[in-house]
Amino acid sequence: MSAILLKTLPYLAALLIGATGAWMWQANSYGKIISDSNASHQTDLTNIANVGAAQARQALEKQQQAEQALADLDQKAQKEKTDVLAENEKWRRAAADSARRLRIAGSCRAGGSDMPSSASSTSSTSMGNAGSIELSPASGSTVFDIRAGIIADQAALKALQEYVSNVCRR
Repeated sequence: MSAILLKTLPYLAALLIGATGAWMWQANSYGKIISDSNASHQTDLTNIANVGAAQARQALEKQQQAEQALADLDQKAQKEKTDVLAENEKWRRAAADSARRLRIAGSCRAGGSDMPSSASSTSSTSMGNAGSIELSPASGSTVFDIRAGIIADQAALKALQEYVSNVCRR
């Protein structure tokens, strides 16, 4: 038995060396595949991160542009409102100082009514004496208060319309 073992021993050794070589080559090949896969995965992650960062920058820039547009609109609307309210206040002071008088144009209809009593009497009931009515200082102040409220409401409405047109619809 030992003679057979001695004859087959070189074959067994060659087989063992071949199997070990094949195993090492396979392990090396598998390591290269894993290394390549890891490198590819890392490249993909880097690309995804770069794209995400670019999208975040674009979104931030767009948000900053919208905020700047809103600030510009707000500044413009505030200036317009302040200018008109200053003019209203100038007129109020002039009326309070008696430098100017607040008058309202009006006309009088015969019969003391705004509406004629019949359709046929429309031409005969109008006296055509349009004139002006001077308001008391308290009434004039009330008119200026009402005008200031209207100015503020119109400025707010205009600012909202510009906001919708210039910021929301972009």
